[in-house]
Amino acid sequence: MAQTGFKITNGCLLDPKNGTQQHADLFVQGERIVGIGNEPAGFVAGQEIDAGGHWVMPGVVDLAVRLPEPGNESSGSIHSELAAAVAGGVTTVCCTPNTQPVIDSAAVVKLISEKASMAGLARVECIGALTQGLEGTYPSEMHALKQAGCVALSNLRRPFSSNRVLLHCFEYAETHNTKVFFSPLEHSLADDGCCHEGTVSVRLGLAGIPEIAETTAIATSLLLVEQTGVALHYAQVSSGRSVELIRQAQQRGLPVTAGVAVHQLLLTEQAIDGFNSAFHLQPPLRTEADRQALIEGVMDGTIGAICSDHQPVSASAKMAPFAATASGISGLQTLLPLAVQILRAHSMPAVEIAKRLTVGPAEIMGNKEHGLAVGNRADIVIFDPDAAQTIGLENWCSGGRNNPFIEQMLTGSVDATFVGGKHVFGSGSF
Repeated sequence: MAQTGFKITNGCLLDPKNGTQQHADLFVQGERIVGIGNEPAGFVAGQEIDAGGHWVMPGVVDLAVRLPEPGNESSGSIHSELAAAVAGGVTTVCCTPNTQPVIDSAAVVKLISEKASMAGLARVECIGALTQGLEGTYPSEMHALKQAGCVALSNLRRPFSSNRVLLHCFEYAETHNTKVFFSPLEHSLADDGCCHEGTVSVRLGLAGIPEIAETTAIATSLLLVEQTGVALHYAQVSSGRSVELIRQAQQRGLPVTAGVAVHQLLLTEQAIDGFNSAFHLQPPLRTEADRQALIEGVMDGTIGAICSDHQPVSASAKMAPFAATASGISGLQTLLPLAVQILRAHSMPAVEIAKRLTVGPAEIMGNKEHGLAVGNRADIVIFDPDAAQTIGLENWCSGGRNNPFIEQMLTGSVDATFVGGKHVFGSGSF
């Protein structure tokens, strides 16, 4: 029986897995890619999509997304945030465990998974809590969380009661062959800081978080990785020294990877001048030297994933004195254009940019079959890297409007997003 599907023509196919870029047709039937270049035998194209010479790439995988539901519905819903995801070309999001209740039981994983399935937009993978309630005292039920489908465990930036607890958590995670997403912060050094400790914080009279609060935590955790063998992903690093410590660890063969939030590649501590709470972030924006070192880490592969670190909050949460405001950016919808814009400016090849946004983060979370290959799921984005666009409130999807790039001119626009062969965003009837 003849297959009926759709084909994408006139596209520049980016295959980050193999490091190739080619102009070829791509054929989709059902949920899968069934052909590249040559039309499969018996294939019938129900629709033909002209990509207009734009990039055809795997869907973006975002390793750090806070979903406001359950528990913080005033900032949005699972549906609203997944709508923002597909509008930004993101086909898979990793939900951080700081929902209410915390993702420390199979029941919460099931609840989120069911609501995501009902939305029918981007895929959701859960990151379970590393400790019970994210309280840093007792390890979570790691086996049950893994059985429920969690792709990793994390305590986010919450403190541990002691390094012994952290050691035990790493030991148990390694025993269960589960990756840990580690957000490095030594709380005794960070204290009550709300921005980078430097010239800007001194001038504004704000309590700062020194770089060493991050690097001390990385140095300690690297010793524990050597002791336990646990696979560790450093989430959202912010300093140049951190990049160097991780690069050296990778060269020694330690099982560590790293990620960075896209705004860290674009902005520095200067952005908070005037007490602008839109740039109240954790980890904080640091110096120009740190920004350049982060970009270098992305380009040489030390940093294998770029994320949005999506944290939608209500408007009122950003309307207080700087230190009292909620931190975070609602960044799902701007992740792809911002990453492409900054890395193209540094002459990074298109296929390498795509790798840091797609197959790189997918492999970090354990998915080695993400990408443009026959047999893979058809999670695909058609992206125009040269289109000028302004994302206004009228086409903003997230329940959180805490994004300083709203109403700003960006370069790069998502034409269409497909998740499992289903057209979930973009004009036209596919």
